[in-house]
Amino acid sequence: IDVDRKRTREQPVTSESPVVGDDKRLRGAIAAAERAGAAGTQLLILGESGTGKELGARAYHAAATRGPWVAVNCAAFSETLLDSELFGHEQGAFTGATKRRRGLFEQADGGTLFLDEVGELGAATQAKLLRVLADRRFYRLGGEQPIDVDVRVVAATHRDLRARCATGTFREDLFYRLAVITVEMPPLRSRGPDLAALTAFARECDVITY
Repeated sequence: IDVDRKRTREQPVTSESPVVGDDKRLRGAIAAAERAGAAGTQLLILGESGTGKELGARAYHAAATRGPWVAVNCAAFSETLLDSELFGHEQGAFTGATKRRRGLFEQADGGTLFLDEVGELGAATQAKLLRVLADRRFYRLGGEQPIDVDVRVVAATHRDLRARCATGTFREDLFYRLAVITVEMPPLRSRGPDLAALTAFARECDVITY
């Protein structure tokens, strides 16, 4: 069961999380995400594909009660395009950059930026993300003036980031910046009693894909 989604999303988020089912681990993960959001603490959401990681991120944002919600699937872009997507660019920064563009960090200023599939980031983008998290400022591609932002970052991945840190494919310092609080969404196969409710909900929303 999956939901068709755009590569980037900027949508209103309601205060109520549409949690379907009564699985205690899922409810506990959502509650932990809400507590992190209320405290404004960085959150990393782990779990297999289709387990509702974005649901946890939206619960975090709703509990934070301020600012815009902006989301991006990091796996949907090449590293060069993702840099432009996240940080924006100035006119003439590269071929085809015919005008200045605000990146997602600017769009999410004062709110929440959800980085889905953060484990797919390349080394250069990891370094830039670490700098933004540490300094709360960045430069547009081709820009000379720093831009200050106040953004809560929620990251999610189905990857084992600790294992990737051990192999050197994911920065350990970035991992600890992202994982101030970590929650794990339980896999669907362990939520047998909830499957009927999930299937009915998906049919109602007409979003079942195979």
